[in-house]
Amino acid sequence: MEKHQMAKAFKIGAAAAAGAMAASILTRRFVNNVHDKAVKKLIKNPYDKNMFELISSGSRIGLQTIVETDMRATEGKVLARPMGSPKKFPNLDDLMFNISQLYVMPTPLEQTVDTRVTIGKKAAKPFVIDMPIMIAPMAYGEALSRQAKVALARGASMAGISNNTGEGPFLPEERKAARYLIYQYHRGDWDKTPQIMSQCDGIEIQLGQGAIGGVGHVLKAKNIDRELRKAYRYPKGKDAVTHSRQPEVQRPQDLEKLVKKLRKIGDGIPIGIKMAAGKHLEADLEWMCNAGVDYIAMEGAEAATKGSAPILQDDFGVPLIFAISRATDWLEKHNFKDSVSLIAAGRIRTPGDMLKACALGADACYIGAIAIFAMSHIQVIKPLPFEPPTQLVWYKAKYSGKFNVDQGAKALHRFLISCKEEMDEAIKALGKTAIKEVNREDLMALTELAAKGCQLPMVYEPFLH
Repeated sequence: MEKHQMAKAFKIGAAAAAGAMAASILTRRFVNNVHDKAVKKLIKNPYDKNMFELISSGSRIGLQTIVETDMRATEGKVLARPMGSPKKFPNLDDLMFNISQLYVMPTPLEQTVDTRVTIGKKAAKPFVIDMPIMIAPMAYGEALSRQAKVALARGASMAGISNNTGEGPFLPEERKAARYLIYQYHRGDWDKTPQIMSQCDGIEIQLGQGAIGGVGHVLKAKNIDRELRKAYRYPKGKDAVTHSRQPEVQRPQDLEKLVKKLRKIGDGIPIGIKMAAGKHLEADLEWMCNAGVDYIAMEGAEAATKGSAPILQDDFGVPLIFAISRATDWLEKHNFKDSVSLIAAGRIRTPGDMLKACALGADACYIGAIAIFAMSHIQVIKPLPFEPPTQLVWYKAKYSGKFNVDQGAKALHRFLISCKEEMDEAIKALGKTAIKEVNREDLMALTELAAKGCQLPMVYEPFLH
């Protein structure tokens, strides 16, 4: 009986194997026939009847341009592209650091490195961050969820750096979670009260952004839900309007008056400016510094936002490496470098980017998109693969309710500490012991454009000492 069962099992197994082999042969034959027909059409058909024409024209025009053209043709209105421009600007990747070995000796392994930075060097109440990194202004409600804002503040606090309210409504939970909180003095009419601003560690006057310039925008009343309307303290039916101009700065001369007003309200905390770098950068800096600001947060053309017109992202502004160099040169020439802190922003993603920005002359860097990615970490599996990762952190997005604040804060903290430790090693490799010692002499350029624009030697130029 046992032999009979074994024989039967063997026959079944053999039949299954034969069936699988036959299926494999038939599948291979089918795939081969389809492949051969497709290749023949691709080779023989003229261009106007050939699918390769799509690849050819797509390569010339670009997939993103084709898709955005179809969006414009569908919607008939301004596109709101998220997360900044995909355009490849000259950037910090075009720069390389020196290596210290003999002519300049590297720093001993045991030496500690000082990465602390003072924001508002001459302010009555400056604050000191533990590394040259700050969380960029990102708005509650207009962009991020309550949970995401609190996680950013908590992670930044754990790392000893600052957070920024952004232009959205003020969140008491964010204030409670943040060690240092900068209030963005936005271009709208909500929340700008002495009671709110006096709780913060800095006030930042919003003039413009790298991804939107000085263009205003409107959050329609129909898109303001009950929770957000309560946060805005708005009646039902009222739009949230961010004006193109700062309402209290209708001409350049008005800025000084506003700075004095905010300095009095803040009782000595740093007063800063949020701006985008343009052709008139030096003239803008002159107005700002003479108005008495304590710091300038400057965004390059690469900067991102939740949504703005592609033309503003792709075709406006000065790339960050040139903006930092120009701003630093002007501040040094006019004796403001020791009194006005410079914060660089716009596609700063890695410890190398951060340290290069500081070497060019920035005191610290704002990070936005990369902080969101770091904070989201393993939690991105919640919306993936059917929804984009941002559905985890945008306000009222599909998966925002599933975002874990504690996990997000800890992930961001680990990312920031990792960045600091990498910068520690890099500073030692330069033969230095503090972030404030890193400067333009530590850099070389990979491209002629970066070399000329940042006044740096090319990597192929001999060193003459």
